Amino acid sequence: MPEQTHKILIVDDEQNMRVALFEALSRNGHEVAVAENGQMALEMIGRTPPDLVVTDIKMPGMDGLELLRQIKALRPELPVVIMTGFATVDTAVEAMKQGAFDYLLKPFPVEVIEETVARVFALGRRLGQPAARVGGQKTGDAQPLEKPIIGQNPKLLQLMARARSVASSKATVLILGESGTGKEVFARFIHQESDRRNGPFVALNCAALPEGLLESELFGHEKGAFTGAIVTKKGKFELADTGTLLLDEIGEIPLHLQAKLLRVLQEEEVDRLGGRAPFKIDVHVLATTNRDLEQAVKEGTFRQDLYYRLNVIPLKLPPLRERREDVGMLVDFFIRKYAAQYGKPVKSPSAAVWARFAGYDWPGNVREMENLIERAMLLSQGHELELWDFWDDVEPPAMIEPVAAVIAPASGHSAVAAANTSAALEIGAQTLREVERQMILQALQANDNNRTHAAEILGISVRTLRNKLHEYRSQGMID
Repeated sequence: MPEQTHKILIVDDEQNMRVALFEALSRNGHEVAVAENGQMALEMIGRTPPDLVVTDIKMPGMDGLELLRQIKALRPELPVVIMTGFATVDTAVEAMKQGAFDYLLKPFPVEVIEETVARVFALGRRLGQPAARVGGQKTGDAQPLEKPIIGQNPKLLQLMARARSVASSKATVLILGESGTGKEVFARFIHQESDRRNGPFVALNCAALPEGLLESELFGHEKGAFTGAIVTKKGKFELADTGTLLLDEIGEIPLHLQAKLLRVLQEEEVDRLGGRAPFKIDVHVLATTNRDLEQAVKEGTFRQDLYYRLNVIPLKLPPLRERREDVGMLVDFFIRKYAAQYGKPVKSPSAAVWARFAGYDWPGNVREMENLIERAMLLSQGHELELWDFWDDVEPPAMIEPVAAVIAPASGHSAVAAANTSAALEIGAQTLREVERQMILQALQANDNNRTHAAEILGISVRTLRNKLHEYRSQGMID
């Protein structure tokens, strides 16, 4: 039996499926309700909001994806699990885009739905807040994070649960992960969740300073301690007293400073350069690195005793390629952020963009995504965010000239030119996009699918032609 009863709404037009899920989840102690279509489900949600919705996709009337969209518009924090017996890449991408918690392919063993439901509630219970967006609400008197941690990936939620449990301790936390995974954001989350949240949060990038300045920045100095020390300066440890100190890129600290840092961590006291005596400090130390510190210890570039002292609570953040279910929510968050920042309308990525996102490995992780979306929001000229708004290796389609300037006939290609002219004259009955597609396909057909000749006739580059064909295939417009 679960520690706490949760309300689950099952939505499926097949009675056998509704009964099977009702019995399985009720047996686990949950309070289960059922609906046979999307409209009924919305009415039930409006009357008594559940803690989880499990819905089929293919239903008469409102399908599961539309139900998902409407649920997220009404209650964005409500987790939704999608079921389908007709899985396609498009539906998986759309479910991801709309923020589904999970995507299950029918038929599945009862253990699959039990495990999925347990994952939603067990992790959400440990976090004490909805699974969809975490780290963005107030705790006590503290302000919400400027960069909340957004996601529902199980590993990410487990790490956040662990971070909460140690946030108010003085145990040193070592946050590991690839560049761009959000290590500093995670450190700020730990500070925000601690009983030090009203104290200072001080961050120092250990890789950004030359050795000569790093010691002074860390520990401070007295006036006259060295040439140029014309005033007394507090170090980061002193500035972070009663709060949290983040040592970013800790693996870049030179060996000769590592011993002094270790002493500060062990003794909880700091001695300024040129100081007469050490003084006590009360600081929770967090550290981040994308280096393999164990390997650095073997190579002799990092002290083993300091590594053990830092590695009391290790938290390794997953890269974005292992958090596929979080892509849709992150995209939505960054689009809204930069729409507000730059006074731009909120735009959705095109189907081609979503398709590329679904298969992209995000080598730069969340930071890369944020930078790409900021760029796209600034460059976009259309109603949607297109591939060429994000990446330089994708050219926008060539502009189709007015009827009077349709591609002129050329030797050996008069039939193509005539077909182009005919297509252009019908523009009143067709969209510009459809006319463009017809012109491209006709040019290819007339040139035996020779892309170089077709591009020359159309007055566009071969790269633009290739990108347009890829876009048509991804949208099912051509084979």
